[in-house]
Amino acid sequence: MANLRDALWESGRDESVEVNQRALIDKVLARYSGEFTVFRELLQNSDDAGSSAVEIHFETKLYLERKPNDGEYQDGAGVAAVSSGKQDLPDLKTVQVHQWVFKNNGQVFREEDWSRLKKIAEGNPDEEKIGAFGVGFYSLFSVTEDPFVTSGDQWMGFYWKGDQLLARRGNTSKEPDPWTSFLMVLREPSPLPPAFDFTRFLASSITFMAHLREVSVFLDDKCLARLLKTPGHPKALSIPRGLKNTSPGGGMAVKGIQVTPLHIKAEVLRWVYSVGTEKPPPVVVPPKPRQAPASGGFFSSLFSSFASTPSRTSTPIPPPPSKPQSQVNLLEVNESNVTLSIFTADVEVRLDKKVEKELYRSTKKNPPSRLKYELIYTGKDEYDESKKEDDKYPYTTGSIFQGLRADLDGSGSARVFIGHATGQTTGIGGHMAARFIPTVERESIDLMDRNVAIWNKELLYVGGFLSRAAYSIELANIQEVWNGLSSDAASNEIKVHLPSRGLHVLKFFTFHPSTPSSTVSQLLQEAFFSCGTSQGFPMISTAGIRDVGEVRVPDEAFAGFLKNLPVVPAEILAEAKLMIDVLQARRMLKDITFDDVLKELRLRPLSEAETIACLKWWITVHRSGQGHARVRTELLNAAVMSIGASGDSDEKIIQLSAIETFLNPKQTGAVIPTDGPLPEHLLPLRVSKALELDTLVVTFGWRELTVIDWLKYIADVGLREKDVEYDLARSAVWAERVLSGISRQWSSFSQPMQTEIVGLLKDITCVPTTAGLKCPGQAYFSNVNLFRDLPTVAFPSATPVKGPLERLFTALGVRKHVELQIVFDRMIKTGDWTIADLTKYLVSVQSTLTNDEVGRLRNTSAFPREAYPGEDSGKNKLVRYKASDLYEPLDIFRELKLPVLDWGGHVKWRGSSEEAKFLYRLGLLKFPPMEVIINLAASPDTGVRKAAMKYFLDNFAARYSDYIPDRFADKAFIPTRDGNLAKPGEVFVNSDWEKLDYRIVDDNIRNDALTKLKIHEHPHPSALVSLLQRKSPRTEAVASEWFAVLASRISAFTPTQLKTLSQMPIVPTRSNGAEKSDIRMLPPCQCYFAGDSDGQVHSKLFVYVNFGPQANSFLMACGAKNKPSVNEIAQMMLGDPRRFYNEVGGRPNFLTELRNLAANRRSIVPATFTRMKRSPILLGSRRVKKAALKTQDAALNPDIDEEDWEYEYDLRRPEQIVVADEINSYRLFGDSVFTAPQEDLLEEFYIDLGCPRLSRLVREDYKTSNEIRGAKIAVETRTRVLERLPLFLHEHRHETLRFTFNWLNSGNNFVVKTFGKLIVTKSLKYETRFLSQEREASAAAKRDGNGPIQLWLAGNTQVDMYEVATSLCHLIFQTPRNNDALLFMTILSTDLKSLKRRGYNVDRILRQQQAEREAAYNAAREKMAAETTLVSDVSPALPGSLLPPPSQVRNAPERPEITTETAASLGSTPNSSVEDVPREHQSQAKTPSTAGNALQNLMRRFNHPQSTSSSEGLPAFNPGLTTSSAVTPLSNIVSNIETAVKACREEKSDLLNNRKQMQTVKETLDEGYCDVSGYSRDLHKAGDMGDIPVFVSPDVLDRYRNQADAKRNDPKRGFMEDKHDALARFIYVIQELRDVYQLPAKSLHIFCDLGGELIAFNREGSLYLNLRYYEAWHDEEVRRGDRSKAYISWYFTLAHEVAHNLVQPHNSEHEFYFSAICEQYLVPFSRLLS
Repeated sequence: MANLRDALWESGRDESVEVNQRALIDKVLARYSGEFTVFRELLQNSDDAGSSAVEIHFETKLYLERKPNDGEYQDGAGVAAVSSGKQDLPDLKTVQVHQWVFKNNGQVFREEDWSRLKKIAEGNPDEEKIGAFGVGFYSLFSVTEDPFVTSGDQWMGFYWKGDQLLARRGNTSKEPDPWTSFLMVLREPSPLPPAFDFTRFLASSITFMAHLREVSVFLDDKCLARLLKTPGHPKALSIPRGLKNTSPGGGMAVKGIQVTPLHIKAEVLRWVYSVGTEKPPPVVVPPKPRQAPASGGFFSSLFSSFASTPSRTSTPIPPPPSKPQSQVNLLEVNESNVTLSIFTADVEVRLDKKVEKELYRSTKKNPPSRLKYELIYTGKDEYDESKKEDDKYPYTTGSIFQGLRADLDGSGSARVFIGHATGQTTGIGGHMAARFIPTVERESIDLMDRNVAIWNKELLYVGGFLSRAAYSIELANIQEVWNGLSSDAASNEIKVHLPSRGLHVLKFFTFHPSTPSSTVSQLLQEAFFSCGTSQGFPMISTAGIRDVGEVRVPDEAFAGFLKNLPVVPAEILAEAKLMIDVLQARRMLKDITFDDVLKELRLRPLSEAETIACLKWWITVHRSGQGHARVRTELLNAAVMSIGASGDSDEKIIQLSAIETFLNPKQTGAVIPTDGPLPEHLLPLRVSKALELDTLVVTFGWRELTVIDWLKYIADVGLREKDVEYDLARSAVWAERVLSGISRQWSSFSQPMQTEIVGLLKDITCVPTTAGLKCPGQAYFSNVNLFRDLPTVAFPSATPVKGPLERLFTALGVRKHVELQIVFDRMIKTGDWTIADLTKYLVSVQSTLTNDEVGRLRNTSAFPREAYPGEDSGKNKLVRYKASDLYEPLDIFRELKLPVLDWGGHVKWRGSSEEAKFLYRLGLLKFPPMEVIINLAASPDTGVRKAAMKYFLDNFAARYSDYIPDRFADKAFIPTRDGNLAKPGEVFVNSDWEKLDYRIVDDNIRNDALTKLKIHEHPHPSALVSLLQRKSPRTEAVASEWFAVLASRISAFTPTQLKTLSQMPIVPTRSNGAEKSDIRMLPPCQCYFAGDSDGQVHSKLFVYVNFGPQANSFLMACGAKNKPSVNEIAQMMLGDPRRFYNEVGGRPNFLTELRNLAANRRSIVPATFTRMKRSPILLGSRRVKKAALKTQDAALNPDIDEEDWEYEYDLRRPEQIVVADEINSYRLFGDSVFTAPQEDLLEEFYIDLGCPRLSRLVREDYKTSNEIRGAKIAVETRTRVLERLPLFLHEHRHETLRFTFNWLNSGNNFVVKTFGKLIVTKSLKYETRFLSQEREASAAAKRDGNGPIQLWLAGNTQVDMYEVATSLCHLIFQTPRNNDALLFMTILSTDLKSLKRRGYNVDRILRQQQAEREAAYNAAREKMAAETTLVSDVSPALPGSLLPPPSQVRNAPERPEITTETAASLGSTPNSSVEDVPREHQSQAKTPSTAGNALQNLMRRFNHPQSTSSSEGLPAFNPGLTTSSAVTPLSNIVSNIETAVKACREEKSDLLNNRKQMQTVKETLDEGYCDVSGYSRDLHKAGDMGDIPVFVSPDVLDRYRNQADAKRNDPKRGFMEDKHDALARFIYVIQELRDVYQLPAKSLHIFCDLGGELIAFNREGSLYLNLRYYEAWHDEEVRRGDRSKAYISWYFTLAHEVAHNLVQPHNSEHEFYFSAICEQYLVPFSRLLS
């Protein structure tokens, strides 16, 4: 193969490769997307040439005309030199510049430089130079056609000859010029580059220039700006220890670092600053998300504040005109300065030879052996000064040096410089410059080329290393300052400032995502951290500069007690969050650990406040579930607390591990004196007060100090012996304090605790008495004064013993009284005291009596009773009773003859006295128990009985409210009306029940019978049922009374009881015509109520009663009905159909009954319905000729008029009656069969019962003569049927079809034939008869099995469309109806325009069905293509081999007269004639249409404004339209559009807009088909929002009216409140579009409904838009801030509706104006979208 190639090579010839130089240069320049590209390249070339100064001249035409012929400039003229000129100055924004001149004072061109200038893509081979690709000079061709270069004493000019670039060179006639000049006559005059932007660009550009020190900019003879760069002396820095100075690939190593101060001075005319606008007053604007900077040059982001396109917002109100200001001297010089620090890394390059070779191939120069990597760093002070300088200028431009300032916010202004700034950002706060290899357009670093990427990634490591070194050096400087500070005020102020300086460093070296390549900042950041793996990472902390491993993230939980732990300052944590997050993600910066806590706790004791903070922190840890017992022990062992001032004698050190208890001030603290002795294990009170005491138990295992603990401590003999002052047995004062303290909480102590306290104190002489300190059991209370020698309690402070203190002494055993036995021995036995006297003493000492003593008194029979009337009182005094056996001495108890206490006559009994209360306590009865009073009420003694009942009722609420009648069900104590007593269940309150022989309570107690005696008002329903079973009313009068009473208790009966009553014969009825005494008892279910018309009809068939409204309601509840049910009527009819027929009044009423059965046939039970199918209950009719026509044969004269027939009727079984569903057959055989009434309801009912259809009984046979082939009538009829059948089937969408239209329309499934003559024979076999009729016909349809549908036509007569429709309907529908044929005939015989006028939606139906057919057709084609395509068949289809997709075909308008043959000749199906019109506003489709379809139609109009043919090249078909070559003037169309817009009006208008002035445009006369716009539903105005009225449909009002919310009383208000936000957003959208169309202010309206497909409509010029569609399609996007889709959709909707002001119907004329309106306003609409 190689030999063959060599042989062919030898036989060939050489040819040159030609390059289109103009195209090559244009394409290279197209990749230069940055700003000021020409000056960037020229500046870089100047620096490569060693230039120290550059001048840039912009020259106007006027200046060139008056410039000296020699063209020389006066060098050295500074900015100040022209500052005093006349201020007749041009506008720097608009002045037109004709020529640029760029000069530098570098090395003059050498021969090789002139030679290289002519060569494209041959860069400078010097590795120390930046240029690499050799295309920089050719950037001049972006502005000029013929650049001219002079250097030294030579010149070179360039010019074009066709597409070939030529150069001409020569010598100047003057002395060699030390300046090299590039003269560029602009291709066309252009404005001066933005003066301020350009100056800022130059300020950034000279920063990294190696030689360039000065740049001046001139406009004509005026120096606009001058920049002077002064580098300081570099300072060598040592590389921080621990940093890895060699790149991962080993290709580069940093040998040294130096920092150089750089000073730049700018002298800029105020003229340049004035290009900006005055600073506006501050405006509060809600913050917006910051957008990513647009791609472009370095300065595009710096100047984005005034050069970028602002986002579209509402136009603010312009401020008032400012007062005239004094004249400003635009030639005044503004001088500004900036000082920067440039960190420079000296890099040694040691690349692999292979990589060097590949780099040389890519860049045409060897890589340098050494290079420098530079980083601009702006210190904190310099940064602040730069920010302040911005405020000095009254313009929005800010400082010239803004681009050099540190980018601390990551906005992307810090760039990578490769000589000049590229589009690549660094991601940190400062610019970087190095010998990166860029892409050709020098906008980004090349990381795609494999070998170039190696070089650039190695350099990026150096950048990360230099950043880390600069970071470390800056922090080392901060640490040096920190360490040198003392504790004076000035040092403290500096120390406060240092964290902000550290924050500045952190933010500067925080890596943000870089653009356009995020890989750059990622690689820089990775190198930043990875180069210092062996060295710690320093950072600012609260303790100065510390390694990040020693610094912790601050936590408020530890701030109170960890004072020496270095943490991140709060300011840094908040403002340098991104760097903090990175340090945490790299696990360099950690949170505070438990070891940190232990470490500090072990180093120093905690103060009280710190101890509180530490304990609170541990409580929080414990609550989180992490407070393990072992860890808690370590904490308590490590923590030491210092109490008291440090170094004082009262200072006390407490180990927290020794704490066991704490004092609760609210409980135990109220008992224990805190100034007395306290246990050593008690937590100091000042600490415990600051903590939640409940948590101390569960968190630390400590327990609350109890009184028992304290008493044990102070009762200890050892402690008592130490200090007499705190000895309970020797100090009465201390004993009083202890006892008083215990008494205050005594009632809250538990019983075991009280017992333990008593046990601790009972044997100690701790109670101060009149006889000294005594044990509690030896002391008496002070009120025990029976004996003077008793030791009574007496405190040193004379505090009275009462309340809690008294209760404490009682518990301790202090005595309150003398023993009762002594009292009885001394007083009772002597007889000196009466019962009253004894009771009085007992009352005085009752509080001291023990329970045992009170119990003995209660069980002692010591009390006499009063004698009954007639009883011996003396004898009675010898008998004593217990207090519980006697009643208090009251008259009512004496009247009731109850035993009463004998109180004596000397002292009056008072029930409220203390003596009475004490006796009640002993059991004296205050009232008789319930059983006693009930028995008294049933007493035979009438007086006692009445008094007892009265006492019971009067005291019911207070004493007998728990009365339950069932407890006394067998006791007859209730008085009745008849004067006797009855048991509670035998008597009732309601007197109505006397009518049913029930007993009623006495009238005197009726009011209390229900509420107090709880007597039932009514008998129980089960008792009433039993009563009616035993005894039912026998007369109508009695029944009326009984049923009326029972009606009041209907709700009390259960369904089962009511069902039982419905079957019981309890209703007395009388048959019609029977005697009054002839009473028949019937159950309620067999009774009906008289009074309606049905009752009159059924009166002879059913039993009707009327006992009055109240009684009837009871019977209805028991099963009686207002009228018989459908099933009951059917059963009655089945019983004797003929009797039923006669009883109801004959045929009319009988048909009414049948209609009732038919309408409610679902209510007929299946068994009854089955019987109806076998019974003669259906009424049929048969036609009979009138007597005068009986001699005529119906077959010979089938068109006998209807009035010539009579009808006979009969009741027959269903199978004997025929449903006449076919009119022609009925006319032939109607006199031979009985037919059903011709009503849809009855016909369906008859069919359900089994009546056959006449159409299925009649058979048709056809006889034909010879077929006439090719008859035109057959083709026309077939086309018409297929054309109109979709319209007909659309009206029968819910009918069951035998086949689909698609099946009929495909293949040969529908065949139409023409014969010379067609005879149809119809035969009927009915019961035992066989009938036959024969006649000629014009059309007949038939189908054999599953074969095609055949329509036969007679050629000897005109085709009758009714016969066509009738015959086809029998084949189309499963169950055809007579009206179907009439409707189909109308559609077949009427032209489409007439059908359209009659309301048929021709276009929508045909288009919808055509779309379905096309979709099915295309799917079938695709499937067939997929099945027939071979794997190896990969060649594309030939043009025209496949039909275009439907969306690309513009169908021709509807053509009613087009035939099948014509359609075939045009290459389309017979149904492809429906026009594709714009989006329907009343479309049946449920999928919402988008603006894309309307836009597609609009663009189709723009691209083919005069085309009327389809995309397939079909000829236009406009019958009756005379075409003309003249085009309507555009002014006419615009005039009509203005008329349409002005015709829009407010709803108040009553007239349709006037079209008399509209000029005819012939392009609109091609009609299409669409619905006419309008809205027939009522709309109600709900309110206004802004200037837009809002209307709602009635269904919306009904929804809001039915809501239960009280605020919805006004449904319109409710709607406006609910939809307020959505309405506001919708109105904002349509108001913007109203301004686009310049519509009248009040022409737009909003409406809302709950259903339908109406999106918008035009009502007499008023435009209505549907809120419901806006909410469904666009509101969510608009709410999120995206209004574009809403604008597009409603833009086309409004255009559609405005077009209706010119054309009402939807036709091609309307579509024309719709498109024209969209075109007219597209420009302002596009501005709205932008």
